Amino acid sequence: MTNSLDPIGAMFLQSSPALANAQKFFFAAARLQGNALKAGLRYNIETLAFLKQRLEKDMKLVDDLVASDGFKDAFDIYAGFVENAAAEYAAESSKIAGIGSRIASETAKRVREEAQASIDDMAAQTVSA
Repeated sequence: MTNSLDPIGAMFLQSSPALANAQKFFFAAARLQGNALKAGLRYNIETLAFLKQRLEKDMKLVDDLVASDGFKDAFDIYAGFVENAAAEYAAESSKIAGIGSRIASETAKRVREEAQASIDDMAAQTVSA
């Protein structure tokens, strides 16, 4: 992480390791909040795209039912619609679970990196003291 402080601010943080660690903690917390926001937006994008597709198919169902010639034809149309919808909802649930898994993995990786950087900094401070 680059330090954008002026030389006096950097010297103050070096003389007070607790302040430097607090600053790193707050930056790490902000990055984790950013990841959470990004995850929420990914979920929304995926959900809205799926719902748009489903609503278009709902409209097609109505058109097909109106154009059907009888009860048997309407029943076949509706049965096919329900079968396809169930399969698509199951596939979408799998996609959402995959997104959640990737987000959790990315977050865990970032937390490990932040923890390792903090450990390395504390080790360097201990050696220099």
